[in-house]
Amino acid sequence: MELASCNITNSAPLGRSGAPYMVQDKSGKSQRVRHKSMQFEDNQLCEEDSRLIYINDPRRTNEKYEFTGNEIRTSKYTILTFLPKNLFIQFHRVAYLYFLAIAALNQLPPLAVFGRTVSLFPLLFVLSVTAVKDGYEDWRRHRSDRKENNREALVLQSGEFRPKRWKDIEAGEVVKIFADETIPCDMVLLGTSDSSGLAYIQTMNLDGESNLKTRYARQETASAEFEGFSVSGLIRCEQPNRNVYEFTANMEFDRQKFPLTQSNIILRGCQLKNTDWVIGVVVYAGQETKAMLNSATSPSKRSKLESYMNRETFWLSVFLFVMCFVVALGMGLWLVRHKEQLDTLPYYRKRYFTMGKDYKKTYKYYGIPMETFFSFLSSIIVFQIMIPISLYITMELVRLGQSYFMIGDKHMYDSASDSRFQCRSLNINEDLGQIRYIFSDKTGTLTENKMLFRRASVFGKDYGDYEHVGDLLQETNTAGGTVHRRKWKLKSEITVDSKLMKLLHKKSNEEERLAAHNFFLTLAACNTVIPIIHDDMEMIEYQGESPDEQALVSAASAYGYTLFERTSGHIVIDVNGEKLRLDVLGLHEFDSVRKRMSVVIRFPDDTVKVLVKGADSSMFSVITKDIESGDHLWHETQDHLTQYSLQGLRTLVVAARDLTALELEQWQCRYEDASTSLTERALKLRQTAALIESNLSLLGATAIEDKLQEGVPETIESLRQAGIKVWVLTGDKQETAISIGLSCKLLMTDMQHIVINGNSEAECRNLLADAKIKYGVDERNENLKQRSGAESNNQGLHYDTKSFEKPQWNSVKEEKLNAPLALVIDGNSLVYILEKDLESELFDLATACRVVLCCRVAPLQKAGIVDLVKSRTDDMTLAIGDGANDVSMIQMADVGVGICGQEGRQAVMAADFAMGQFRFLKRLLLVHGHWNYQRVAYLVLYNFYRNAVFVLMLFWYILCTAFSTTSALTDWSSMFYSIIYTSVPTIVVGILDKDLSHKTLLQYPKLYCAGHRHEAYNMRLFWITMVDTLWQSLVLFYVPVFTYRESSIDIWSLGSLWTIAVVVLVNIHLAMDIQRWVAITHAAVWGSIIITYACMVVLDSIPVFPNYWTIYHLVGSPKYWITILLIIVVALLPRFFLKVLGQIFWPSDIQIAREAEVLKWPGHVQPKGKQAST
Repeated sequence: MELASCNITNSAPLGRSGAPYMVQDKSGKSQRVRHKSMQFEDNQLCEEDSRLIYINDPRRTNEKYEFTGNEIRTSKYTILTFLPKNLFIQFHRVAYLYFLAIAALNQLPPLAVFGRTVSLFPLLFVLSVTAVKDGYEDWRRHRSDRKENNREALVLQSGEFRPKRWKDIEAGEVVKIFADETIPCDMVLLGTSDSSGLAYIQTMNLDGESNLKTRYARQETASAEFEGFSVSGLIRCEQPNRNVYEFTANMEFDRQKFPLTQSNIILRGCQLKNTDWVIGVVVYAGQETKAMLNSATSPSKRSKLESYMNRETFWLSVFLFVMCFVVALGMGLWLVRHKEQLDTLPYYRKRYFTMGKDYKKTYKYYGIPMETFFSFLSSIIVFQIMIPISLYITMELVRLGQSYFMIGDKHMYDSASDSRFQCRSLNINEDLGQIRYIFSDKTGTLTENKMLFRRASVFGKDYGDYEHVGDLLQETNTAGGTVHRRKWKLKSEITVDSKLMKLLHKKSNEEERLAAHNFFLTLAACNTVIPIIHDDMEMIEYQGESPDEQALVSAASAYGYTLFERTSGHIVIDVNGEKLRLDVLGLHEFDSVRKRMSVVIRFPDDTVKVLVKGADSSMFSVITKDIESGDHLWHETQDHLTQYSLQGLRTLVVAARDLTALELEQWQCRYEDASTSLTERALKLRQTAALIESNLSLLGATAIEDKLQEGVPETIESLRQAGIKVWVLTGDKQETAISIGLSCKLLMTDMQHIVINGNSEAECRNLLADAKIKYGVDERNENLKQRSGAESNNQGLHYDTKSFEKPQWNSVKEEKLNAPLALVIDGNSLVYILEKDLESELFDLATACRVVLCCRVAPLQKAGIVDLVKSRTDDMTLAIGDGANDVSMIQMADVGVGICGQEGRQAVMAADFAMGQFRFLKRLLLVHGHWNYQRVAYLVLYNFYRNAVFVLMLFWYILCTAFSTTSALTDWSSMFYSIIYTSVPTIVVGILDKDLSHKTLLQYPKLYCAGHRHEAYNMRLFWITMVDTLWQSLVLFYVPVFTYRESSIDIWSLGSLWTIAVVVLVNIHLAMDIQRWVAITHAAVWGSIIITYACMVVLDSIPVFPNYWTIYHLVGSPKYWITILLIIVVALLPRFFLKVLGQIFWPSDIQIAREAEVLKWPGHVQPKGKQAST
């Protein structure tokens, strides 16, 4: 039939429509709409744009050697490339380059401050630890790849199927797979054990979904014989891509040409289920399979605190260069002053005076300018640990330990789905303690995504009012009735309405009864659900990708319309005991643009109907009003839809119409042409759907309940008290979203609702401007900034010094503003706002509201909303969802959380963290987020202090030794300081320390605001720490100098004393700040001091070292122990007094709560606003 003869007069909405039984697009990708001519383009692709697969002829298929083999490789390295590649990756960290430069400088003779080998030790240690970890991980990948590549499958060779290793399979070969086996490559089905060409697969390994999906071999190939026969044909398909929900191809087989769709291909990694065997031809192999193309990890995210840390690292670099400049300047001035006495002065001589082979030889002397420059470089080497290289490894180990305890938290284990908490990213644990905005999906995230059929509007009448028990007919697990028919047992209980059942069983052809019949027939037929029959044809179970479809098909079965057989060409429905076989002529799958689904079926009497269901926003535009009944049916159904939405129910509209022979012919012509198209197939199918999805007769509407998950209202209330704004982004209609918002306590009854529903850019601009003026948005935002500033200065909790009995929330006097605002905006308005210059207007309005509810939003619009906040504020954002449509939002936010729900695991695989229930978010943020932030923030500051106090001690020594960059400490002591002597306590405290118990943190969510105020890590704390460090370093250096000033102690003995003293000092400093002492903490802190002594004893026992036997002379003197004690007391006394004064007169929220916790004062920590009542 010529294409030109198929005339289309109706314009079609642009979007993606499926071909027969194509799986719904759940990739979550939104594409910009492009207008195309209604006339279809030429279907033939140029040869260079398509892939030609010659069936059972791999040599001809790959004659140009352009296709990859089926061998896969997930490893990053080989034996030859491991070292250079791993080092290249590691040196992407600038700090590593810094220490490499330091080590290189130390190899130069004039700058050899430390031993050349010793100077390389810290960098080599860090590089080696990381390389071993990376090497082990890659070895496991190699082992997994070998196991995968050496598996075997049956391949058609010389007329019979023979075993062949997976890695040797090529494109074009015919492969046979048996039940429960894994698919080795992407294959187009040619035949199955089912006579109709039907096969069931499980895509768990591909997308995490456990429900079965149907795939079909084309009828043209399903009956072909392969073994013992010569099989040939040609497949022209698209180039490899990562879209697992679409496949566009044609097949030429046995002199016939027909289309191939996603329902005809099985992908690598899937498993064959409930089917004895399938035969297919390989179209994509190895790295070109869709599974491998999708194996890329989600974009890595960087901790906000780590970015702040880089700011402080810059200041430490400034200190480092200032100290080096001072030393170099001092050296230059000293040389100028004593240039005639360099042979005799201490610390710097031009001549050797020691007896031996170098006696009276001169040192290499480069002149004052060069000696000054070398002094500057030598100082950099001596002071190198001012930039703490060990901090990177320490943070990784601490985050790993924190993740271990988060994963093991039994309070975040979901028994219903048997899922534990998952940490999929180790870089951002501490960001969980600073979240200010949460962007949440609704369905499956706030709700259970377990759909229950609750109400129905059929021919203008509402059914399913379960408040009146007398109206109900309880028929559990059956589609009961008064007529004699087969009773199908459903897996779940379905409660039916007796009035509706009586209507369906009437022996009449009344219009109302026929509408009800077609209504449930549409529910049973217009879907992609797979019926699975158990227990000798008694128990029936429905599996499908959409929980909504499963609920509707189960409801139809309960009312006597049981779908119990599906093939590629027909379905069989048990209608009140009578089998009704319907031929499926075509199916237009649901898509996010059309927002409806339709199926064309032929009845046994040769009448053809199109059955349609979809969202009300798209259905009423294609439904024609009945002239006889007037507007009654139309308005009654719309009223019912509004009532259902207000109850928080999910709604769909059902409609149908008969097709004339001419309409069917036109549609079939277009449908066949669009289905075989290799270019713009989705667009053409969408346009084809418009031919039949018009002038429909309204049958009714359905209402499905999606219950709230357990603990959602309490979680949202706690998050709100914690100062976190929760925004809900959903694809549901506005009334449904508002109803759910009220039931989960997101929306409060006292809130003013601002509704933005615009249909043009100008209208949206006016609505935003009017709302800002009406509710004083600018004034609200200004007051919000003032309150935020007041909160950052006033810590929020107040300790009543007059009565040492009640710690209470500090009462900050707030101005009385108008009622809190809630913004409700739809996706249509966001199209104009996010793509125009209205984003700043929306941002101002949204941030002034306590709640934002976005309805009817597309996946990319969700990401756009997240980016709107993320790009305009420094506040941390978190996105949480459970479906593929949430992936873009999850990856856009600073922290992404996936819910292990009913919609597969795409969200989980793209997320940084994953859990089973939304309510676990409360514990994740308020408990683990708070702990992790406090720990890592203190860890960073403590590492800066620990290294700086050591460097400043060396600095004071150099100033007293004529700026000579000599050291009283051995090279090994300097290297071991941050790697062995002081590292373990830092890691243990970073993993285990807890400032407050989980019960207190959950009881008082406002304590979470400490992260918003950056109480644990800020510039003020950094400078206070540096001042304290300066004081401690002065005490550390000068106390021993004054104590031993009259003695004959040698410099190495003094260096040994300084080494022990600085280790003891920093560990006691750490002990002062530890909030929770456990056995392992004691072992780490005090054991660190013991290990330091042990190492000193070993080092001082080696005769070749200059510090030989010094420790043995020192420890026998009481002065040695008194000096160490004096250093500790004098150095830490100011810090102790400031901590005491701060906790008495200016306590923070956390300090007050901790005191109440330690002294066991139940109920004495009161939130703001409740003081008056107490």
